[in-house]
Amino acid sequence: MNAAPPPATAPARAGGNELEATLARLRRAWQAARPTLAQRRGDLGRLRAALSARIGAMDAAIRADFGHRSEHENLVSEAMVVFAEIDQAVSNLRRWSRPRRAAVGWQLWPARAQVVPMPVGVVGIISPWNYPVNLALVPLVSAVAAGNHVYLKPSEHTPHTTSFLRELLAGVFPADRVAVAKGGAEVGAAFAGLKFDHLLFTGSTAVGRKVMAAAAPNLTPVTLELGGKAPAIVCADADIDKAAARIATGKWFNAGQTCIGVDYVLVDARRRDALVAALRRELASRYPDLASSRDYTRIINDGQLARLRGYLDEARARGVELIEPFAGAATGERLLPPVLLIDPPGDLAVMREEIFGPLLPVVSFRALGDAVDAVNARDRPLALYPFTDDPETLETILSRTLAGGVTVNDTLLHFAAKGLPFGGIGPSGMGVIHGKAGFDTFSKLLPVLRQSRWSATDLLKPPYAGRVDRLVRWLAR
Repeated sequence: MNAAPPPATAPARAGGNELEATLARLRRAWQAARPTLAQRRGDLGRLRAALSARIGAMDAAIRADFGHRSEHENLVSEAMVVFAEIDQAVSNLRRWSRPRRAAVGWQLWPARAQVVPMPVGVVGIISPWNYPVNLALVPLVSAVAAGNHVYLKPSEHTPHTTSFLRELLAGVFPADRVAVAKGGAEVGAAFAGLKFDHLLFTGSTAVGRKVMAAAAPNLTPVTLELGGKAPAIVCADADIDKAAARIATGKWFNAGQTCIGVDYVLVDARRRDALVAALRRELASRYPDLASSRDYTRIINDGQLARLRGYLDEARARGVELIEPFAGAATGERLLPPVLLIDPPGDLAVMREEIFGPLLPVVSFRALGDAVDAVNARDRPLALYPFTDDPETLETILSRTLAGGVTVNDTLLHFAAKGLPFGGIGPSGMGVIHGKAGFDTFSKLLPVLRQSRWSATDLLKPPYAGRVDRLVRWLAR
């Protein structure tokens, strides 16, 4: 999720003062009247209705920011995901909010214990450019469902979508319940340093480190949704055509600008050429005329385009075989065609850095253990995609690697599964969001023990002699 706080539009000090004043307003309002369940449910219902009524405006804003992005991919990845998150929260809000019984152990009998979900206060959200509505509103839904107020800082790389979000949220929430900050790198840094009750950042690992450092002086709890190099492993028994079709979706959806998109493919060496041929067929069928295709997304800005072209230039200079199915085709502004890189050396930037674009390295392996070792040689990824129907092969992969999430024999879909928490591990992130996991993330799960009028623990006091001595020794045996 390559997103960085945006470039500055105002002096840091002035921006910081305004940010602090807005946070103070949100906190005062929350302390004065914490949102009831009825209010939360009503807010989420109004948000759904408002977004549903403005789908066309959302699509236009996102396409304006990207230069062009597929309308259908906007509907699937932005609107559909947000609606599903709202519907799940509204349907389960009462159940999620109930106190949860907890065991106390016979030693504390007859005490009773509960874990009570409590809102924490004001949640800060720093969202990225690659899915600018989804990755702003999904955590906002969880934070609102949990009973918090929200301060949102979208990316400056999507200014039209930021304006859309600001207008959308202002029409649903009072200004003292949800606010949206606009600004760049200095404002983003100041935002991360505010004394939130919880801060969520979605973006690159490099910026995630800076956000965590900015939050540390306040001991602000952070959830980091980062990225990394998510591999697909095409095993010896995999259905090549099916794997190619699903990898194509996981790679070229949004032109590869997806945090859990397939970053590179590890494939059994005997099947490499068959997979490459199948991937080429997928590209030909999906984008018969790439330059005029309404279904192929542009690269977000010139800086990202230059970075990706730099990867290709380095690979060419090193003699890597590049398969360019659309070479020579007319291209529009920031249209970077899909490219396959065949067995690139591991020291190339394209194999060291998260690609976040439509370039796909295809790397062959001789034995499954080599593929596992290749995954483990890098930071733990946000996603992992094994393609195999053999239970033993799958168990080998799952037991010897660790990723933020796994989809077997497909790509991306664990993100959309309602009951699964979503998050990374280590450099790919910390903490989880989505559904009940997101509700719990933005709650304090408050332990409450209720003691009865009479308790055996009343006996555990000095002088520790006689019966009390024997009781303590018996309990501690």
